[in-house]
Amino acid sequence: MAEVHGTTQLNGTANPSRNRQFLSPAASEVSVRVSRIARFLTALLVALCCLSISSAAQAEGETIGGVLIYREDGQRTPVEGVSITVSQDDVEIGNAVSDVEGAWEVTLPGPGVYHVRLDETTLPQGVALTDPTKVELSDVNVLGGPRRSVVFPLGEGATGGVTTIERVGALLIAGLKLGATIALAAVGLSLIYGVTGLVNFAHAELVTLGAVIAYWFHSSGTGLGWPLIAATIPAVILLAAFGGVQDRYLWRPLRKRGTTALSLMVVSIGLSFALRSLIQLMFGGEPAAYRDYAGQAAVRLIGIPMVPKHLVTIAVSVAALLLVAQFLQRSRSGTALRAVSDDPDLSESSGIDVDRVINMTWIIGAGLAGLGGVFYGLNESVSYDMGFRILLLLFAAVVLGGLGTAYGVMVGGFVVGVVVEMSTLWLPAELKAVSGLVILIVMLLFRPQGMFGSRERIG
Repeated sequence: MAEVHGTTQLNGTANPSRNRQFLSPAASEVSVRVSRIARFLTALLVALCCLSISSAAQAEGETIGGVLIYREDGQRTPVEGVSITVSQDDVEIGNAVSDVEGAWEVTLPGPGVYHVRLDETTLPQGVALTDPTKVELSDVNVLGGPRRSVVFPLGEGATGGVTTIERVGALLIAGLKLGATIALAAVGLSLIYGVTGLVNFAHAELVTLGAVIAYWFHSSGTGLGWPLIAATIPAVILLAAFGGVQDRYLWRPLRKRGTTALSLMVVSIGLSFALRSLIQLMFGGEPAAYRDYAGQAAVRLIGIPMVPKHLVTIAVSVAALLLVAQFLQRSRSGTALRAVSDDPDLSESSGIDVDRVINMTWIIGAGLAGLGGVFYGLNESVSYDMGFRILLLLFAAVVLGGLGTAYGVMVGGFVVGVVVEMSTLWLPAELKAVSGLVILIVMLLFRPQGMFGSRERIG
């Protein structure tokens, strides 16, 4: 009887294709699908455990509050008499009304996740939210110690609520904006998985680092005070370099030692915790906002209120993704990357430097994650755990588009973003992230190869 021996790829993971050549095509196909599904299900279970541990580890909190400021032509005017309600699990915790300085504060029973809602009917005439979707801030994570601050962007407008069409249009733009951020980060995650087989949990911290580094260059208090556009350039470059260094001195030695995919995933989880703790130590636990483009007034296009920075986020993200697609399709390096993703051993025998291609992939993936982090910080806020909060949505985009398929993940990111935001038409805002996870589960059950993936047949 012939004896089958496994081999090891250059990327350090077992090469199942060598073993499956002795199996029937149908058995090989089932083996590939089961292996990939099992790996991602394991990763998602670990992510859920990490979320539970993170929530349980929060210290005792005290208060939540903020300052309502109306911005017009560079002038900042406090807004008095606006009602703010804080709730948790559909139970009202407290209510506050902004004072003459626009300040408000609600005492909390302890740490946890809270939901903060502004009563639009109490806004003065001519003042409105610049982003109608921000009337309720969900998933506000309160830690112990100093007061947790939240921001409601106010600008010129008419009160009295919005029509259904306006709300649907605003949510669609918000979904495309969120989808753009998810797509930028998820493409890098998918590319790295394609060439190494690594489910990288630390990819979320690359998103956070991009936003934090840009904030340091942008902040006039602790940084250099550069305009945000200029600060984005070194942030992306430094993140790309960090990705290359991370691969060269951490992941490549582990691959050379033949470390299994599961062990590499565990290492990425530890790296994720370490980076997040380091960012919290250096940046602090309180969220911050970029000075530029804060509180932008919405403009009306085709009758729908749109915030200019949201439109810029969508346009620049689409342009960046199209450049990545052209690079993968038309350049020699992109062709080499796709070849290594298909078969590293065959690629090396064809003269391709597999280690160089993998390092290039890390550089591209980290740079895209950094750019996505800047956009996420621009439209939401900059905090030490911002990337971790959207990690499962990144996985949802990867599974929806197709494991290792960059083009599918680009589309999957936008689909997940739109579904998450549009779901608030029927679901409470605090449950909107659940819709993205429902997509992930449905795809794993009925089409595990994703929208644009194909069933693999080996042998």
